[in-house]
Parts: sequence; structure tokens; C-alpha cells
Amino acid sequence: MIVLGVDPGLNVTGYAVLESRQQRIMLLEAGVVRSRPIGSISSRLKEIGDGMSEVINQFRPGAIAIENLYSHYVHPRTAIIMGHARGVICLKGAEAGIEVFEYAATRIKKALTGNGRATKSQMQTAVMTLMELKTVPEPPDTADAIAIALCHARVQSKGELAQT
Repeated sequence: MIVLGVDPGLNVTGYAVLESRQQRIMLLEAGVVRSRPIGSISSRLKEIGDGMSEVINQFRPGAIAIENLYSHYVHPRTAIIMGHARGVICLKGAEAGIEVFEYAATRIKKALTGNGRATKSQMQTAVMTLMELKTVPEPPDTADAIAIALCHARVQSKGELAQT
């Protein structure tokens, strides 16, 4: 099964395409979709949507995994902007007939490190180790997308219920 993990953002959206085959998880591709910071929000969301459509059309994933929306009361604007990007990604999944699964950040961290409160550096090290990479994926949005996809692959392999 091929899974597309996405770390949504308005400036940079990280993505990772993983394939699980016979108890082995392989990284097929990881990268980012960037929007131009000087455009309108609608044009920037279209750029993200177009980029996600390209990845979906190229790899034909069986599932899309995305982090649940989380808002810290100090930065509510961040959650609103993130919600726009997440909406576009969910729409692209629905248009392609692909189910979108959502995971809480703590669940993603626990799936990879055993600790739901793992730090960013612990997560990056876990991604590097689990995927047998020589270096930590850059930018961090890419590492986060790999972590989200890995979480989904692990949940599915254990037969756990994912939140949809």
C-alpha cells in the first residue's frame, strides 16, 4: 500500500510517499510544495492544491495521512491558516477518491518514539533511523510528513483504528 503523508502549511507543505510491502516500509519520495509568499491566499492555496494533485497523480496513494489541526491560544492565526491548507489537501484527496486519515501530534510522536511528548529533534532522529537515512530530512516539513506517513503505516499494520 502506498500512503501520502502531508504536513500542511501555507508557505511550505511537506509531503512524503511511503510504500509498505511485506513488513518493509520504503520511502519513494519526499519533498515540499511551496507557494509564493507575495500572492493572494487563494492563489497560494491553488499552488498547494496543484502540487498535491501532481504528487497524487504520480503515485496514486491508497491513503492520505495528515496531522490533526491543533491551535495554541497564543497563535490562533496559525491554526486558521493551517486550516486553509488542510482543507485544500482534504479536497484533493476527495477529488481523487482517496480516504484522508487524521492523527494527533501526540499519536504520531508516540508511534515513532514511544513518547507522545517527543521533541522535534527526537522525531527527526527517529525518522532518520526508521527510514535508514544518512541525514535528517530537510526542511523540517519533509521530516514531519515522513513521520505522519510512518504513523499511518504503523497504525494500519497493527490493525488499529485511525481517525478519519
